[in-house]
Amino acid sequence: MTNITNKTLLAAGVIAALGAVSVGTSFAADVPAGIQLAAKQELVRGNGAELQSLDPHKIEGVPESNVNRDLLEGLTITDLQGHVQPAVAESWESKDSKVWIFHLRKTAKWSNGDPVTAEDFVYSWRRLADPKTASPYESYPQYAHMQNIDDIIAGKMKPDTLGVKALDANTLEVTLSEPIPYFPKLLSHPSMSPVPQKVVEKFGDKWTQPANWIGNGAYKLKDWVVNERIVLERNPQYWNNAKTVINQVTYLPIPSEVTDVNRYRAGESDMTYNNLPIELFQKLKQEIPKEVHVDPYLCTYYYEINNQKAPFNDVRVRTALKLGLDRDIIVNKVKAQGDLPAYGFTPPYTDGAKLTPPAWFGWSQDKRNEEALKLLKEAGYTKDKPLTFDLLYNTSDLHKKLAIAVASIWKKNLGVNVKLENQEWKTFLDTRHQGTYDVARAGWCADYNEPSSLLNIMLTNGSSNTAHYSYPAFDKLIGAAVAATSTESRAGLYQQAEQQLDKDSTIVPVYYYVNARLVKPYVGGYTGKDPLDNVYVKDLYIIKH
Repeated sequence: MTNITNKTLLAAGVIAALGAVSVGTSFAADVPAGIQLAAKQELVRGNGAELQSLDPHKIEGVPESNVNRDLLEGLTITDLQGHVQPAVAESWESKDSKVWIFHLRKTAKWSNGDPVTAEDFVYSWRRLADPKTASPYESYPQYAHMQNIDDIIAGKMKPDTLGVKALDANTLEVTLSEPIPYFPKLLSHPSMSPVPQKVVEKFGDKWTQPANWIGNGAYKLKDWVVNERIVLERNPQYWNNAKTVINQVTYLPIPSEVTDVNRYRAGESDMTYNNLPIELFQKLKQEIPKEVHVDPYLCTYYYEINNQKAPFNDVRVRTALKLGLDRDIIVNKVKAQGDLPAYGFTPPYTDGAKLTPPAWFGWSQDKRNEEALKLLKEAGYTKDKPLTFDLLYNTSDLHKKLAIAVASIWKKNLGVNVKLENQEWKTFLDTRHQGTYDVARAGWCADYNEPSSLLNIMLTNGSSNTAHYSYPAFDKLIGAAVAATSTESRAGLYQQAEQQLDKDSTIVPVYYYVNARLVKPYVGGYTGKDPLDNVYVKDLYIIKH
């Protein structure tokens, strides 16, 4: 997931190993005995940016995913620790990890009262895979290796040949081309949400407007004022509505982290987005320590290099930028919130990863700079003819401060000239997809806790590959990892894939995130323990205060 996720999904691993799962405990607001609830059960959240869309097949960012989790629900969901749990599917089984059978709840309904059926998932997943939909997550079913997905995306086969079919109203069969033991992990992602076929076909792109909205999540769309707020209200048709406590949630699109904190402290919101301002962080820890939550997050912050555009199609130039960035300054002096300096794309604490840092990561910064300057000179850049380029970032106090610091570090260490360019979120995403940039700020958060969730986006022609990287050897390694029969051999192939990305200097890794946000003490049920940061409002409640 672009732009912003440590701990294990052990339960999911056990489930996958067994190939079956039955109905578990309910995952919903669990109010401890003796807690007095507030009379008014309403929550207001800061949410980073105005949304691209509310259509799960048209989105790719964290702000959109936050809202989607409340409005739509897939076959699986994650609990407070990030473990996979049954959602619309109450149970599933697979003997070989290639053919999966999902049994849907007969109580699952759309917000208009219609039942959610297996056919809804067939329609929705075919829509996601259809090149006509042009989803930024079109490649996601490829990561699951759903039968025929490659040929569908290439236009060689029709979407109705996708390996998914309804055996009856409540039974879905999914056929994969390769055994994927962690397949249930992928299904809680927003792109795998069902969409209401009749409504989509009747209203087209306008199906996501409040007057037309039909969803199957714990909440339904009440109001959407662009650049101001999105208001959701409780969905009484939701299958687990009896366990939902909060009646209304409002999302505020606030790109400025300082404004987000100010509105929180003024009592206008109960929870901030997942970045805290650099200049206020230490002050907040001193003044309201119990409200500052800093937790591991399965995300990597990096600078994306346009691998297809000169002079960045020269590996020497890309490597120089990677070596010449002083991560210690960024992490310990500029941001100073507990993030870890990054040496690769995949966070080393990802489930199934056993990664070894590259040799350069153990060098002093002076040695890195020396090597980087040699490479630049070989590529034709000197003091008299410095490398000059634009650095693109999306509107945000944090991204601006980091871009200023990075430009200054590169200037000091390498003598390069960097011009900063700012764009609003939607435009920024478009620019990266179109490849009309030099170097761009980027972040990727895992969609599920497994290295492939990050590494897959670097596959040639992947719909999320905005670095425009293409290398057959890398593609081959990821293919071999899918076919691997043991966790050990798969981990070894992931390590080789990371080494290939490092050898090619595909990106400039900066840091592995922590998730830092403010949460009011009266917001019950918030743990911050899910490394994917899948916060579901239906799990929360407001304590009397």
